[in-house]
Amino acid sequence: MERTAVTAPEEEFFVLSDLSPGSAQKWLALAVVLGLLLLVFIAAGPLSSVEPRRIDAFVPAYTTAMFVNDSITAILLFAQFSILRSRAILVIASGYVFTALILIPWILAFPGVFVPGRGLIGGLQSTSWLYFSWHAGFSMFVIGYALLKDADPDKRLWRGTVGAAIALSVALTAVVVLAAAYVCVALEAMLPGVVLDSLRLSPLWPYVGAPVALVSIVALVLLWIRQRSMLDLWLMVVMFLYAIEIPLSYYPTPVRFSIDWYAVRIIGFFSSSLVLIVMLYEITTLYARLLGAVRGQRQEREARLVTGDAVAATVAHEVKQPLSGMITSADAGLRFLNRSIPDLEEAKEAFKQIIAGGHRAAALIEGIRTIFKKEDRKRASLDLNDLIRETLALVREGLAKHRILVEAELDARQPQVTGDRIQLQQLLVNLITNAIDAMTTVGGSRVLSVKSKVHDDGHVTVSVADTGTGIGPQDIDRIFNPLFTTKPDGMGMGLSICRSIVEAHDGRLWAAPNTPRGAIFHFSSIRSVST
Repeated sequence: MERTAVTAPEEEFFVLSDLSPGSAQKWLALAVVLGLLLLVFIAAGPLSSVEPRRIDAFVPAYTTAMFVNDSITAILLFAQFSILRSRAILVIASGYVFTALILIPWILAFPGVFVPGRGLIGGLQSTSWLYFSWHAGFSMFVIGYALLKDADPDKRLWRGTVGAAIALSVALTAVVVLAAAYVCVALEAMLPGVVLDSLRLSPLWPYVGAPVALVSIVALVLLWIRQRSMLDLWLMVVMFLYAIEIPLSYYPTPVRFSIDWYAVRIIGFFSSSLVLIVMLYEITTLYARLLGAVRGQRQEREARLVTGDAVAATVAHEVKQPLSGMITSADAGLRFLNRSIPDLEEAKEAFKQIIAGGHRAAALIEGIRTIFKKEDRKRASLDLNDLIRETLALVREGLAKHRILVEAELDARQPQVTGDRIQLQQLLVNLITNAIDAMTTVGGSRVLSVKSKVHDDGHVTVSVADTGTGIGPQDIDRIFNPLFTTKPDGMGMGLSICRSIVEAHDGRLWAAPNTPRGAIFHFSSIRSVST
């Protein structure tokens, strides 16, 4: 059964849920906690006797801000789930969906927001019980996240469709919110009375609030034990703030719109914003790194183009000089020979200048090849016979197109050799392609023979033979020189590259005539793996 691919481990270090928190992040989290504790101390201490004015617009503004924060956070976490396919991320994203959705019945039930003295839905107790459900429910989602994030891989990763998982989680979360709203609204008369009127809380509030705060503490402890990522760190801060919200809602003033009630709302807004702010910061940081990498690549590409232009200009300038000198010397030599009495000494001197110019041009071309020579690739053990078979399979269509018979004689004693697989395959492809080209213009039988042989001293020889046009005696020593070619449309670099590859593997490449016609290319001394 085919399994859905999951994210590679190296990719996970670019997302918030797997980025380890640095010392700066830990100090910042501690500063946030201490700052909000200072706010709690001021609200519950020096300012506890202050009676602020009731601001009716505060509740809808607060609820709207919370809804937007939690919704955006859920979207970002769902995006991370689509990358990592982590069930834990899916759970915590659903937790933020839960907090966003439960705010809707909470504000509808809040007294005085839509209808003076009462809520638009529910009864006197509905708002407080929705508040308890909100905090206990999100803490349960955090507990689920903490338990799932270090589970076995088969349980930790989602194997199904991402869109279906997100849709299902949102739907199930909405069902949970509707169930909680139904209990708190429709069954409000059956719930214990935790408020006395639209403003005052009853003495029963702490007895219901304590278990809710305990759930947040349990989530905090689990995150502390399993702490690994930046997301874990900031969820710990959120759970700490959830835990202190409950007692601060009642102590020291159990009245809505008191100074400590406003402080609780401020703490709630901060707890809702923390993960979102950190995620946006990290996204901006990663985007800046990505942009820097793209700019670096672009600058590198532009530098290569500039370098290529400079090299081209240098080549044009440098090659032009020896060629111009060679032409001038050739013209002079012809003039010396065309005299009524040929001046042989001057002609010889002119020819020497031509030779010197030719050597200079050859040295220049060799220098250009050295400039663009790549670093040695990593070498590994490989089966040369398998590589030959693989290469023959790559050129099968060309062989069939020109009706070429292949004879492969591979030594069964062939040992493992050490080399660069890509370079050696490039070598074989070049030699076989040259053999095919050499046989396309001849009649009669067309046979490509590839042989491997292990010698007694341990070195390996590979031969590629054809029944093509062959190589003239005058060219046998020049075919490996750069830019020398016997093909009308050839570039003269193929065999030169082949020799460079063989020599890089401490080997030797040479050519010989085949019988009755054609050519044979041998390369040998490929290093074998010691046994």
